[in-house]
Amino acid sequence: MNETPKDKSGWRIPRRISITLAILATLIAIFYAEEDWRGKHAWEKCKRELEAKGMVLDWEKFIPPPVPDDQNFFMASTNILLRFHKAQTDAESAAATQSSWLRITYSTNSFPVFDTAKTGPLVVAEMMVESSATATPSAGGSHSLVVKLSAADARKQLQDLIRRTVGRGVAGAAGFRFSEQQLSNLAPAQIGLLSDTMPSVAELEGFIPEDMVTNVGHLRVEATDDKKFFQVVLTGAHITAAADYLKWSDRFEPAFDEIREALKRPYAIIPGDYSQPFLIPIPNFVAMRSVAQTLAQRAQCYLLLGQMDKALREMTLMHDVCRILERPPAGKPITLVEAMINVAIMGLYTSTVADGFRLQAWQEPQLAALQEQLKKVNLLPQVAAAFESESAAVCFTLINSPPSVLANQRAIFFGTSTNLLQKLKDPEFDFLTFAPHGWVYQNVVVHTTQMQKGIKCYDLANQLIFPKTTDEWDKQVQSFNKWNPYFSLGATFLPKLTKATQTLAHNQTLVNEAQIVCALERFRLAYGNYPETLDALVPQFIEKLPHDIIGGQPLHYRRTEDPPSPGSGAASGKFLLYSVGWNETDDGGQIALKKDGSEDRENGDWVWQYPVK
Repeated sequence: MNETPKDKSGWRIPRRISITLAILATLIAIFYAEEDWRGKHAWEKCKRELEAKGMVLDWEKFIPPPVPDDQNFFMASTNILLRFHKAQTDAESAAATQSSWLRITYSTNSFPVFDTAKTGPLVVAEMMVESSATATPSAGGSHSLVVKLSAADARKQLQDLIRRTVGRGVAGAAGFRFSEQQLSNLAPAQIGLLSDTMPSVAELEGFIPEDMVTNVGHLRVEATDDKKFFQVVLTGAHITAAADYLKWSDRFEPAFDEIREALKRPYAIIPGDYSQPFLIPIPNFVAMRSVAQTLAQRAQCYLLLGQMDKALREMTLMHDVCRILERPPAGKPITLVEAMINVAIMGLYTSTVADGFRLQAWQEPQLAALQEQLKKVNLLPQVAAAFESESAAVCFTLINSPPSVLANQRAIFFGTSTNLLQKLKDPEFDFLTFAPHGWVYQNVVVHTTQMQKGIKCYDLANQLIFPKTTDEWDKQVQSFNKWNPYFSLGATFLPKLTKATQTLAHNQTLVNEAQIVCALERFRLAYGNYPETLDALVPQFIEKLPHDIIGGQPLHYRRTEDPPSPGSGAASGKFLLYSVGWNETDDGGQIALKKDGSEDRENGDWVWQYPVK
């Protein structure tokens, strides 16, 4: 039976739709095949070129070799493994929670603290004003003083008395302030002021400037009901006596001794699976920070109490504990986070060294030991190696993970939503799930090429960092079109190179300056003054002078018998030592400040701010 024209017309539309869909599917398949081939070809070409330049892109070469348990820091004890290894399973988390070993928690209620913010102003001195023609006020007691306000040295006399009364103080590494004295039992100084006219509160505060209290708190002068009497009060500070903090933190001494013993082992490799880069075992950075802060604060307290050898013992452990982050025997960290935690700890270390100079505590034996420790600190290779390992990790993960797995890892790694509906609304999830794999290859090309350019910001052979190259790198990355399928994903995984490099350069500069300052102070102890030039330190006090890692020239140095003019921003004291800083310009030792008063590291010089006074 023949089909009618109507029947033929009924089949024609579905057939056309089927043919159209088949053609469309074929075109899509060709498109995917073409893009996959183009992407893979671009990656293979890029990989050959970068590996010819010495860049390592094979993740397997970054996997640490197995080491004997009896030579591995992390296997020294269950305590060390639990506390210094970030838990990856519920069982590990539960075990770490149940362990009280080296559990450091800071709060104002965790150890004895004298808190003027809660108890009210602390009276530091009581002042009575009388006319020069009347009877002289009583001047009994070791902290008493009678001074004529019109005398040329009146201001210095008052400042010295306040300093002796309050005692020295330091700002602790974990946010607390420490004093060498028990301020809760402070006996106010008795001061007699001789003046023909009654001074105002503002005039008296001019004689007792706040900055003379050296990190303890805020001073102000208050009037009383008796117009002749004034009080100098300390306010707005959380202050702990150095002896109290040491007594509280002595509970960690057994753990610190255990760490010291474990650090005698040559290797520090966390046992586990390193085959998946973003799932590798990593150190417990919170524990590392807490240990470093506690050791720094114990050293600060020992310095306040004049116990320099004990301070050096804590400093030595803080220096040595960074080996954990260097992952010997590989000699380089696996992740950029590890490298930057190491940079941060060394910044804290040099800051504590500087506190010892400000307190005039370090002597020849400690100076020689600190100088030797500082000489061994070289942060540049670790950070540069971390950039390279991060690049290999990203390449491996993007290329070898199935789209669905990669999308889930991307969501977990960057903390995005894991709900399916929310994922489908996420352009990056859609890209990873549905885009040709060749586009992933193209993004890997962008990522590795930019990382290779980033590594060029460092000259490891000559110990240099190039700020302009780093800033140009950052501008180029910022200019990437986030909607370009060849760029968007690769750019997402690029690290904050400029911020990391600037922090690295600044902290390594402080390390280099601290090494020179140790030599300068040893020279002064031997000869009674600082040298005219740094060359005089070689070779008796320092084997080789570290240069400025910005520009490669010698660090700038000069003796300054007189302090600089107020507001200049330069450090005062007997010498000035500085790097030209990130702007690569010699600003004469000027420190640039932000609106909030903090140092502007992009401008001005990087000055050693605590020379001996």
